[in-house]
Amino acid sequence: MQNWYNIFPKNTGLSVYVWIIFCLLPFYFIFRSSSLWEIIFGILMIVLFFVSYRLSFITKGGLVYLWVSIEMAISIGMTLFYGYVYFAIFLAFFIGNIQSKGGFITLYVVHLVTTIIAVILSFFTQQELFLAQFPFIIISVIGVILLPFNTYNRNKREKLEGQLEDANKRISQLIVMEERQRIARDLHDTLGQKLSLIGLKSDLARKLIDINPESAKVEISDINQTARTALKEVREMVSDMRGTKLEDEIVHLEQILKAAEMEFIFEGNAKLSNTPLLVENVVTMCLKEAVTNVIKHSEATSCKVVIKELPEELQITVQDNGIGINDKEESNDGTGLLGIRERLEFVNGSLEITAVDGTTLDIRVPNVIKQSIRGD
Repeated sequence: MQNWYNIFPKNTGLSVYVWIIFCLLPFYFIFRSSSLWEIIFGILMIVLFFVSYRLSFITKGGLVYLWVSIEMAISIGMTLFYGYVYFAIFLAFFIGNIQSKGGFITLYVVHLVTTIIAVILSFFTQQELFLAQFPFIIISVIGVILLPFNTYNRNKREKLEGQLEDANKRISQLIVMEERQRIARDLHDTLGQKLSLIGLKSDLARKLIDINPESAKVEISDINQTARTALKEVREMVSDMRGTKLEDEIVHLEQILKAAEMEFIFEGNAKLSNTPLLVENVVTMCLKEAVTNVIKHSEATSCKVVIKELPEELQITVQDNGIGINDKEESNDGTGLLGIRERLEFVNGSLEITAVDGTTLDIRVPNVIKQSIRGD
């Protein structure tokens, strides 16, 4: 639903109060006239202009061009009879909102030509008045030349950005649908087949238990092994679905640091080649919490993340140039450091904190733990 204040052009970069001044200015020029009929005629033209301007926003199709034509005629009349040029600014902004390229160019050329002709004619008929406001008239003419293109290009860019946002949402929906289909296929190919096998072997074991107990025991053993295998595969699937890759988190952290107007410096390789998913999940969550602390508490302007995957251990360093951290904050769970320590203890990792020229967090996970996890 259109609001009354849509009489003012939207997204112009000018305050609504500036537009109110533009609305009040024509009355000053009108009341300078000595004749009562000139004042009445001028007021009627002002009212008709703003009514037409309002209607041009809420109508569609050919009626838009009708109202704009009326506005142009009033703008020319106000320039010739009262020396008021500034209705041309209103028209310049509105013409930039015309979606049709042909309509935009036509109205732009007609408006520019008629405005320049009206200004030139009025300069000779009302020379003293025009010389008094000459700088403002020059600015108005420049506005008539440039503002429609500025508004037109901005609207076009906003439209493209909206289409891009819609496309990204659609892509996200398709990704979710594809992921659901993949999960369904994995469940059917792994868990479904093994449950069917368990059902068949259970029926066979039930039939053999009285006839051939030894064969029944073999079938029951196979059922047990199949169930364990199915459970392992389900756990692996769940782990893959829950897992957060470190390289993906680095991209996300760069985005949130940029949004927080902080410089992001990254060194190393986020694509871990010799780290189990469990360990990668843990250190990724710790890194996310550490960077969140930098944004919330450090008052820093930059954040540096260094990742080193050494033969003996995995090292992740988070360094900022903020105010540093004291002992009280280090022991306070509100900073999330206790949560980081608890997560690292789960994989036998460690956290070291240094508060010199900011804060440095050193996260280390020994390679022994990695080997034991792979061995399991």
